[in-house]
Amino acid sequence: MNSAVDLDNRPGGAPPGPVTHRAERQSRRGSHAARWWVLAVLAVAQLMVVLDATVVNIALPEAQRALGFSDGDRQWVVTGYALAFGSLLLLGGRLSDLFGRRTTFIVGLIGFAAASALGGAATGFDMLVAARVAQGVFGALLAPAALSLLTVTFTEPSERAKAFGIFGAVAGTGGALGLLLGGALTEWASWRWVMYVNLVFAAVALVGAVLLLAKHTSTERPKLDIPGTVAVTASLFAIVYGFSHAESAGWGNGATLGFLLGGLALLVAFVVLETRVANPLLPLRVVLDRTRGASYLAVFVMGIGMFATFLFLTFYLENTLGFSPIRTGVAFLPMVAAMVLSSTTTPSLVLPRVGPKVTMGVGYLLGGASMALLTRIGLHTSYGTHVLPSLILMGLGLGAAVSVAFQGATAGVHHQDAGVASAMVNTMQQVGGSIGTALLSTVAASSASGYVRGHLPPTPDVVAEGAIHSYVTTFWWATVIFVVGAILVAAIVPNKMPAPAEGELVLAH
Repeated sequence: MNSAVDLDNRPGGAPPGPVTHRAERQSRRGSHAARWWVLAVLAVAQLMVVLDATVVNIALPEAQRALGFSDGDRQWVVTGYALAFGSLLLLGGRLSDLFGRRTTFIVGLIGFAAASALGGAATGFDMLVAARVAQGVFGALLAPAALSLLTVTFTEPSERAKAFGIFGAVAGTGGALGLLLGGALTEWASWRWVMYVNLVFAAVALVGAVLLLAKHTSTERPKLDIPGTVAVTASLFAIVYGFSHAESAGWGNGATLGFLLGGLALLVAFVVLETRVANPLLPLRVVLDRTRGASYLAVFVMGIGMFATFLFLTFYLENTLGFSPIRTGVAFLPMVAAMVLSSTTTPSLVLPRVGPKVTMGVGYLLGGASMALLTRIGLHTSYGTHVLPSLILMGLGLGAAVSVAFQGATAGVHHQDAGVASAMVNTMQQVGGSIGTALLSTVAASSASGYVRGHLPPTPDVVAEGAIHSYVTTFWWATVIFVVGAILVAAIVPNKMPAPAEGELVLAH
């Protein structure tokens, strides 16, 4: 049996120096021989976190009726989670670097499960929102720890491609699976089970983590960049809240502008701080590497565009075609299947032949084509002819792009930076999603109201056509977003295979 010695704590936050002992240098690899079982554990935890972004949405109407809160309060069940999760991700990633990935992962699992149990047992609105905020806090520990464990466990190029493909499939399809699971649990059990189900995921992942993950050892006291942590946490909170507020209050609202501008100012202050402190929260070497920086940007653009698929296509299927929540979840399964196929085959079969620039660029173009095809929908169009082809194209395109972007985002990262590098992936995805939701919701609302104003009187048919017009408009916007993503990838991403990250240092007993 092997045990891993964690090299997280280098003085001054400097990158690790060369390992002089030949045996040590040759033994730097994945944390132990059971790495495929480790992947299974990490995938279960990642699925739990990703599911929670959408699984609660389906159950919200029933939860609202049961607990008696208003439509105005309802958004806080979603926003509370997003604010805590998005603003604390970088801190969570750095804590996993400083205190050990295994410890952070286990604490995140236990905390997420406890928060889920609290939410399931909620007797009122305040208790439910508190549980959602707690889920966001512990999710911010869990998600970066999971990806960083994957990063330092799989360092052989061929194995790394397969592992990131599988992990990318889980990350990419979790939102769609959340719609199906949320619909099934709400319809067949109770809205409370969209919370309680996390206890099952957490229990499985916790047993695997305790048995399989190597224990952290350290001879140095960790140091945390307090000024940088405060600046970036406040910045991300303000930015995510600003976009959430824009969705309901508009872009010209004083609070919206105040939070967005304040968030950007704090972000600039954070970057300046990181160039001056001895132990930066986010060493700029992590993002200034061209492969990693381009991959973060790719994930950001992807987060903006993907929300059009889940949000507005769900509205169309349920409100226009009359699908039930469960049927809507089933309707997304072809996209899930296509994404799993693409994510698990592209990194090993396509990426080595054409490189990341071409692979990701084509993935984005397929995503854009799928959005363009969705603009053909109408009041009486068929799922089989007008929605299904788009979902399959979207799955194939995003599966390829996600798996390669995740691999590039942690490429060649130093062992001590794996946690914060992984947190950047989740942060860019979360902020991109917040921007996408706010931007496209605003576009949809203005398109619908503009259509109705131009077709008075507002009869039920006119209102229904206005809704279709708003969906089509957002799909065109998403098309442009994905095409812009393809152009950015072509311009920025180096067309070379992503280098493996630095693995754990493994010493035999």
